[in-house]
Amino acid sequence: MKKYNALAFILLGLLLTNCQGTEDAFNINEKKLKAQYSLNESLSIEVLNPNSEKIDSIVYAINDKRVGSQKEGTLFTYELKNEKLGFGEVKTSVYYDGEVEKDSTQIEIVSNVQPKLLSYTIVNTYPHDTSAYTQGLEFYNGVLYEGTGQYGESTLRKTDYKTGKVDVKVDLDARYFGEGITFLNDKIYQLTWQENTAFVYDAKTLKKEKQFSYPQNMEGWGLTNDGKNLYMTDKSERIHILDPNTFKELDYINVYSLKTRIEAVNELEWVDGKIFGNVYQKDAIAVINPKTGAVEGILNLADLETKITKLPDTDVLNGIAYNAATKTFFVTGKNWDKMFEIRINP
Repeated sequence: MKKYNALAFILLGLLLTNCQGTEDAFNINEKKLKAQYSLNESLSIEVLNPNSEKIDSIVYAINDKRVGSQKEGTLFTYELKNEKLGFGEVKTSVYYDGEVEKDSTQIEIVSNVQPKLLSYTIVNTYPHDTSAYTQGLEFYNGVLYEGTGQYGESTLRKTDYKTGKVDVKVDLDARYFGEGITFLNDKIYQLTWQENTAFVYDAKTLKKEKQFSYPQNMEGWGLTNDGKNLYMTDKSERIHILDPNTFKELDYINVYSLKTRIEAVNELEWVDGKIFGNVYQKDAIAVINPKTGAVEGILNLADLETKITKLPDTDVLNGIAYNAATKTFFVTGKNWDKMFEIRINP
């Protein structure tokens, strides 16, 4: 019994020695990192070298983008200027003695922009079809188009906003729940909610020409474009930037208001280089910088709910259309009986 115990201790000692020999020689000192960093703040990355190995060089990266390197020292400082907002992976690659050892850790990069509180003036009030569960709203050649949702009721419509009359209507198959719409290159793009499908129509005839699958299995919410690419939301804080010809993802941004992730950005509108987005169930529109994802302005539209007739199926604010001719916005909600033309005050 004693011999067995002695042998066990020897084996345990060998095992521990082998395990210690396989430990990483270089690690990021996570104790020196904060959980959150704001844009334009400096990030200091320290690499621990417990065995005092001779280092040839260290390469630093954030989200696989190389941000610097050095041959001497294990402390690197980098100013966060053009990084994406959101969770990012900090990576180090240490080159020594003909080998390379890598380590990584996660930080969250947040906005440093204080959003401005915007006000508005109601210019006109128009009737709105209460059967329209509004998901997308956009002007094209001076005419207002609307995409609506609900299974068995989803449509794409050409409307007369002054009377609320629907001039042309395309019904979606009952298995599709319509979502956001946008016009690009004389085509209408329309998302669906959970069917992983987007439709493309001819803008003049509303004839469906083709359909795409989303770049990954996700929900379709809001949609807009910058004149070149599509911008799509999916209920999270992410806005996907898509190729309109293939629907493949080219890039993305994450929406933040200071330190807070803004999820459930819904219907979108591109105006003067900014994205205006309804925040689902918040009665507010966020003005988003499409380069960074930072919320730069907030328009509180809660007062509009006091000006509509509350019907049994009246739902939340949703729908933004910008009329470039009048420089005014048209906003409504799901099954609302009114549409409001508003002007954002300077």
